[in-house]
Amino acid sequence: MISNGPWREALARTNHSARHWLVQWWRLAHLGAVLLLLAVTPSSYKRADALVLARHVYDNTAPIMTSFTLLCALISLVLTRIVTTTALSYGLSQYALQVVIRVLVLELIPLTAALFVALRCTIPDGAELAELKSRGDMDKLRQQGINPIARLVLPRVTAGIFSTVTLAVLSCVVALLVAYVAIYGFNLAGFAGYTRLFGQVFTPAVTLIFVLKTLLFSLAVSLIPMASALYGGAANNTRTSSEMRSLVRMFAIILLIEVLSLVGNYY
Repeated sequence: MISNGPWREALARTNHSARHWLVQWWRLAHLGAVLLLLAVTPSSYKRADALVLARHVYDNTAPIMTSFTLLCALISLVLTRIVTTTALSYGLSQYALQVVIRVLVLELIPLTAALFVALRCTIPDGAELAELKSRGDMDKLRQQGINPIARLVLPRVTAGIFSTVTLAVLSCVVALLVAYVAIYGFNLAGFAGYTRLFGQVFTPAVTLIFVLKTLLFSLAVSLIPMASALYGGAANNTRTSSEMRSLVRMFAIILLIEVLSLVGNYY
């Protein structure tokens, strides 16, 4: 008679993994609700907290704005030339600009901005928060009567959201300008047709999906690293462990958001 011991062990491991998965996502949702409540509470913006918030917003946006904008301009120029040349060779030049706008502005730039902010800002911020927690700095703030979530977590999440949205909007404008110059040159001859084509692409439904996708991307890359830092278990290498947990969860959520946006735009 074959023992059912291995089956029981496998079932127990599956149940444990499912419970752990649910707990992790519940904690993420709970942290988001707490931060939303703190964000609309005036007491969260006392002088000391406001200074910390301003510093994080500046550190997460200003140092990377120029490099990311130049990178997007270069990518936009290269992609525009590739698409227009390919479309011209197949006799489809009338569709080239629309493809550029859809691929660049609707899909690539929000995704690239979110990943850029995650790798440069929010994941390192989450790892830093994990180190602060392991050193007991959050307990020290509680002993001083300071809410550690409001002082340490809220500024980092807010800065990540602001940085992602700012880079996405700025880079979209730059990409549109670069695409126009690459096709029409430095003149206004094609401005009327260009704006008309832009309006045809950005219908109200597409615009709503674009705005929601950008906001959800910013929430994902800002909130998940902080949740991983706060609720992650102890590890010998706290920083590396926090970064890896953030990456795995973040890419899963970003992939889901991107798939849903593609379904909304093209089906």
